[in-house]
Amino acid sequence: MDLYYVHDGVDNEGQHEVHKDSCFKLPNDKTYLGYYSNSKEAVAKAKSIYPNSDGCYHCCRDAHTR
Repeated sequence: MDLYYVHDGVDNEGQHEVHKDSCFKLPNDKTYLGYYSNSKEAVAKAKSIYPNSDGCYHCCRDAHTR
């Protein structure tokens, strides 16, 4: 299981990106999501906070939809 966070800011497309705690793109302004067995579960949790959430291209590629 991996630890996940969601970025409190938005990217150029208005999305809040979900990151693993080991991601080199993990921002400082983030919200703790918890431990999940996959990034799709973490993105589902993030969407309960920020409906426009998506997985990071680098660390959550299976949940990256844009």
